[in-house]
Amino acid sequence: MKKVLYSAPSVKKAFKILYAISDASSGLGISDLSKQLKIGKSTVHGITSALEEIGVLIRDPLHKKYFLGYTLLELKKKAYGKMELRDVAKVPMEKLMERIGETVFLGILSGDHVTILDMVESHHEMKITSPPGTRLPLLAGATGKVFLSQFEEKKAKEVIQKGGLIKFTSKSIVDQEKFLKEVKEAKKKGYAIDNEEYMLGVKAIAAPIQTSSPPPAAIWVVGFTSSLNDQKMEKVILEIRKTIKEISDSMNPVVAL
Repeated sequence: MKKVLYSAPSVKKAFKILYAISDASSGLGISDLSKQLKIGKSTVHGITSALEEIGVLIRDPLHKKYFLGYTLLELKKKAYGKMELRDVAKVPMEKLMERIGETVFLGILSGDHVTILDMVESHHEMKITSPPGTRLPLLAGATGKVFLSQFEEKKAKEVIQKGGLIKFTSKSIVDQEKFLKEVKEAKKKGYAIDNEEYMLGVKAIAAPIQTSSPPPAAIWVVGFTSSLNDQKMEKVILEIRKTIKEISDSMNPVVAL
């Protein structure tokens, strides 16, 4: 079957208009845009009116010219915020991996799943790995417990009931009350453990990063059960706490008055 692509012509025209306005230091009017982009005036008027209504464009009432609005600045700030987190976390994650010898992940809560933003691979020949952009189920192991621990208990319950708990392995926690208890423990301790609940033979320790704005973020360490024994787990918990403090302090610097 031939794949049908939706071209979204209005969206493409809207971006052409935005690019044209961004290149014009003194702004552009409807006639200017129509002539420059070879788009009908009525179409330009409709698109610019819609963009103005949501704050993407602002209009100078005296000269009747359009400029980029503040909504784009807000989007830019949010986009850079995500990139800033990844940049700030990179070196601490690398140092953590060197100290414990296991793969370290950075991710954010995105709707009903977790998205991996970055990863530092272990030097072991056999290791756990997954590229940035990978989506993980929210209610899976340590990451799910940590992200739900950032919610009020009522909200966490709603998410668990709505999403349902999946039996990924024979050790997966599928009892909602038991899983919620683990979430409460994660809130109390500041970290959560996955003991082969998402993948057999694999353990994970996750901890939340305290940031000043959403989305919620966390780092987690993943390794094979044979490597992450009880003594090693204690060390990982200690080291991951140091790492999230370093990242959180960098993301939220204290300003002296």
